Amino acid sequence: MRIMLQDGRTFVGYFRAFDKHMNLLLTDCEEFRSIRKAGKKADGEEKRMLGLVLLRGEHIVSLTAKPAGRGMPIAPTGPAAPAGLSGPTMPPKKAVEEPPPLIGRLGTNLKVGILGLPNVGKSTFFNVLTKSEAQAENFPFCTIDPNESRVPVADPRFDWLVNFFKPASKVPAFLNVTDIAGLVKGASEGQGLGNAFLSHVSACDALFHLCRAFDDDDITHVEGEINPVRDLDIISDELRLKDLQYLDGSVKKLETLVVRANDKTKKLEYDTLLKVQKMLTEEKTPVRKAAWNEKEIEILNKHLFLTAKPIVYLVNLSEADYIRKKNKWLPKIKAWIDENDPAAKLIPFSGAFELKSIEMPEDEREKFYKEVGATSNLDKIVHTGYEALQLQYFFTAGEDEVKCWTIQKGTKAPQAAGRIHTDFEKGFIMAEVMKVADLMEEGSEAKVKAAGKYRQQGRNYTCEDGDIIFFKFNAGAGLTGKKK
Repeated sequence: MRIMLQDGRTFVGYFRAFDKHMNLLLTDCEEFRSIRKAGKKADGEEKRMLGLVLLRGEHIVSLTAKPAGRGMPIAPTGPAAPAGLSGPTMPPKKAVEEPPPLIGRLGTNLKVGILGLPNVGKSTFFNVLTKSEAQAENFPFCTIDPNESRVPVADPRFDWLVNFFKPASKVPAFLNVTDIAGLVKGASEGQGLGNAFLSHVSACDALFHLCRAFDDDDITHVEGEINPVRDLDIISDELRLKDLQYLDGSVKKLETLVVRANDKTKKLEYDTLLKVQKMLTEEKTPVRKAAWNEKEIEILNKHLFLTAKPIVYLVNLSEADYIRKKNKWLPKIKAWIDENDPAAKLIPFSGAFELKSIEMPEDEREKFYKEVGATSNLDKIVHTGYEALQLQYFFTAGEDEVKCWTIQKGTKAPQAAGRIHTDFEKGFIMAEVMKVADLMEEGSEAKVKAAGKYRQQGRNYTCEDGDIIFFKFNAGAGLTGKKK
């Protein structure tokens, strides 16, 4: 075995066993004779070393195992070896990865707004996304009141479960989408639809920021020429300026309480808003770009800043550019996002391509996709919007119904049960969980159980995306039975 310490010293040799104090027993090494017990084994059986140990309080950072042996010396390859070994420390438990705290409203009935300048293709995109007929005309503000629709979230796991159980009812997951009127430069000061537009943005929890990268002489651009990077700057500046307008009043009110009235209970909120104000004025960066702690996020969630909302950037290409997967603006848009909103996703699509293909019968559509070498990007867009809201779903599945239940990432089993009925949460006993992949592999629930892949989880279980869950609960706490 090779042992490497943090200071770079290494020792090569063989270990014999652990003693009852979990000291590593080494063989035939004079420096370690004080702890060597050649004739004894740990609890009657030789155990192999499996974790980190301490060598005089110093962590071993590398272990390379060799076959156990007797009488094999330890060869120090650094400074003199210490006189003995202290007891080992156990390796740290693997940290459970928690989702980042949400900035914004909590819940499952969240929605994504389609944001952009006039005449960039928002209403066309909304129409193909929702298969509806929202107004889509060649003039600014053809959309005044926001159109809203629920878009099914495509999932092959759901389709497989429906085919497997052949239920009487099937309910997929949905993404709530809103088509917002086009914004123009100066909207924060009342230009265009001004405050009405920005109130529609405020009502959304995430945004599809749609920018135009196609040329079409028949469709005017509100700024006179195509330049999506400039358009990105316009939208981001208007949202930032609107947040600053809101901040001015909030900071002044808190300043009166904290600075003049010495109200310490408002100090953290005041400091947090000052930090936001500095970001928006000096750094000109959105609220979502900073690393906030949980207490600060609690404060931000009271104010619902426009620049705190997660954004997915959609680039509307011509049909030809989308098919050939090339456009002169894409690298420049990517560079802008990397600099200004590096955590955001960028998805190219073509409203013209989507509109053309969605009007075809399904068999013709598949043939069209093969001929041009391109397919729809709508499912990817919907999934990305769903993830931007930090939503996921679990399945309840049987012959009566296959249904997706929307929850937020990080939801524990009792709260997930409460999505079905509040009594399920109150009387929660356990969640019986299996994976769709395991059901597909084994072929039946009974075989999943026989394979040991059917798990019973307690109230601390964090639900995972796509779990099939059967909840058990105390009927005395509410309903009088169990529900799948």
